[in-house]
Amino acid sequence: MPHVTLNNGVEMPLLGFGVFQIPPEDTEQAVTDALEAGYRAVDTAAAYRNEEAVGRALARSGVPRDELFVTTKLWIQDAGEEPARRALETSLAKLGLDRLDLCLIHQPYGDYYGTWRSLEAGCRQGTVRAAGVSNFHLDRLTDLITHNEIVPAVDQVEAHPYLQRIADEEAIRKRGVRMEAWSPLAQGRHGLLQDPVLTRIAGAHGKSVAQVVLRWLMQREVPAVVKSTRPERMRENLAVFDFELTGADMADITALDGKSGPSFDHRDADSVDLINGMELT
Repeated sequence: MPHVTLNNGVEMPLLGFGVFQIPPEDTEQAVTDALEAGYRAVDTAAAYRNEEAVGRALARSGVPRDELFVTTKLWIQDAGEEPARRALETSLAKLGLDRLDLCLIHQPYGDYYGTWRSLEAGCRQGTVRAAGVSNFHLDRLTDLITHNEIVPAVDQVEAHPYLQRIADEEAIRKRGVRMEAWSPLAQGRHGLLQDPVLTRIAGAHGKSVAQVVLRWLMQREVPAVVKSTRPERMRENLAVFDFELTGADMADITALDGKSGPSFDHRDADSVDLINGMELT
């Protein structure tokens, strides 16, 4: 699996398996199937309520720990230095791990400065190999960088051909941060998988539209998290390293940018109220 090197030297696989919206009772089997298919990066979160199932799958997989790259995220109700420290310990216990490869602040709300100090402490203590953020716009990310010691290694954001974030990616990479894409296939929305431009490119390469989209991100060196509960689709999503998009292909995909907005607007006041009201039980 090709990888990118984060700003602290940690190597991160370009393609990871995500478990967002997979019910806890189905997660263990899904992660087991993904590891058998060849994934070595697994992305979960406290808010997904399936960390324990992920941990069971990792434990029974037989895959050596140093071959795995495990990401989780801390939720808003655990914002602040001491709550985040406890939440980090809880996530490690649920996952059955003594260290995380990447831990992210899940949302740019609440006392995320306190949370960041806790993640910095985790990096110094060795319980967190790399720390980052998720869903941070450039202004908040830059402010966080300016007023703290450790520069976030990753900003995980929604990104796909209809919402490419090319300027954002260039700006944060200049600051030493790697953009990672969630929802790279737009969760099947907006007709992305039936797009005529992507369909034409896929046909020319003998690949699926999903494979073309993932390959487009890989060639931009943008890591991505992709989800499926079907083993055949898991294998298909991994089969993106045996072909290359041409310069014309890349340009045609670039021209698709802006055909949809974000699925969740992190700067909309009502949306902020909604997400701040979501508590884990």
